[in-house]
Amino acid sequence: MTDVVLFDLDGTLSDPKIGITQSIQYALSVLNLPVPKEDDLTWCIGPPLRQSFSTLLQTSDSASLDRALNLYRDRFARIGLFENTLYPEIPDLLQTLHGTGYKCIVATSKPRVFAKRIIEHFQLATLFDGIYGSELDGTRSDKGELLHHIIQLEQLSPQTAVMVGDRKHDIIGAKCHNLTTIGVTYGYGTADELIAHGADYLAHKPTDILTLLAKASSRKGFRQSSEGPSEYPSDRSFYDK
Repeated sequence: MTDVVLFDLDGTLSDPKIGITQSIQYALSVLNLPVPKEDDLTWCIGPPLRQSFSTLLQTSDSASLDRALNLYRDRFARIGLFENTLYPEIPDLLQTLHGTGYKCIVATSKPRVFAKRIIEHFQLATLFDGIYGSELDGTRSDKGELLHHIIQLEQLSPQTAVMVGDRKHDIIGAKCHNLTTIGVTYGYGTADELIAHGADYLAHKPTDILTLLAKASSRKGFRQSSEGPSEYPSDRSFYDK
């Protein structure tokens, strides 16, 4: 059976800071609300956007949140989608995984329609066996719900799949399904956040992921990759010493 690597998108494969934060600023501006600086909005990268707007608007009113989301998406679909950069080494990482037989899948809380356009924009579509995300109505924006959907459709076994992501939502969602988790610290989550929510391993740069997949294989019956960096990336046990 082919081993599977499930990748979060924002903060894991690419850095979407400008596109996301400026689209949030646009929505808040149109709503005549205070507009935080970009750096003060990075906490919105990762969680379901509806939750972030609920905090920003200090409301749970569905109509108000729908209005904010629609304004955000208006700019994001036209401009923000492309205000996005791949993290260094990601293309090479994906090429290596693809070439050695791993099945790679995108698992993002971002709407699937946007995720597909982003992956195609970066010319990475041929390196993924599936691109999964939420629906525009909010369905499957919860990472646990999304992963359940993927596991069912792809007929995955927790013993042969790993979730890679930068925020606690990735770790929590994966743990609901007994998936091994690799938290990445080069995105928008901290090592402390990832460790606190049970990340099995930490990757400080994309190439660390290869080493960690090999390490996970020795514990869970994964096929060990024949290639990988020589650096020893820190896992959770490193911080417990």
